[in-house]
Amino acid sequence: MIEAVVLAGSLNSGPLKECSPAGYEALIPVGSKVMVEYVVEALLNARQINRVLVVGPVEELSPLLSGTRVTLTRAAGGIMENVEAGLNQLPGEKRVLLVTSDIPMLTPRSVDDFIELCGDMSGDLYYPIIPKEVVEKSFASTRRTYVTLKEGVYTGGNLFLLNPAVYKQCVQNGQRIFNQRKSPLGLCRLIGLSFVLKYLLHTLTVEDVRKKGSELLGIKGVVVVSQYPEIGVDVDKPGDLELARLILGR
Repeated sequence: MIEAVVLAGSLNSGPLKECSPAGYEALIPVGSKVMVEYVVEALLNARQINRVLVVGPVEELSPLLSGTRVTLTRAAGGIMENVEAGLNQLPGEKRVLLVTSDIPMLTPRSVDDFIELCGDMSGDLYYPIIPKEVVEKSFASTRRTYVTLKEGVYTGGNLFLLNPAVYKQCVQNGQRIFNQRKSPLGLCRLIGLSFVLKYLLHTLTVEDVRKKGSELLGIKGVVVVSQYPEIGVDVDKPGDLELARLILGR
């Protein structure tokens, strides 16, 4: 079974601030609960999950989350620092499931399915993508960011299966990419002109993306295609929150 880390330390300082006075996005009410409660509940009811560690504001979370399978640890800063804070509480684990706290429509089945898609878990990082038509069939009004690949149009998910041993390496190599974000020429040199051209021509494949990501991060990455849209429909805009409240408030 897998240990799960829920990242609940993001301050409510973005677009959702106008919708709720909650200090953290994870604590924004949706129906009868706050966002992070739905996520933790789904994980606890998934067959493949052992325990859940929540990284966030401990004082605010303590009255909401309890039980022998739930542990809280204090947020350490930004998302990367919070991931590391969570992993530090799970020494010796070979694979850990990282989950954002802003996907309240998450279901136990979608969690189990993702872990099953990871197979023998020999990869260092597993990342799910979801077909656009699958998302729009269940959540027609949601607005997601999509990428067109040769096999179809996809959006990314908010679950990641990670080998903790490669985390620091991923952060270091990922920083190189981040540092070039404002330099098109620098990014082209880093990513490769042929990769960019294939993307622009819509001939880039899922395997191309997997190989390039693995090369840039220096790890064995794996992209899996999920048919469960709830892992990709996050709540980060007022319209998303309205949809979540409509669905979960019933």
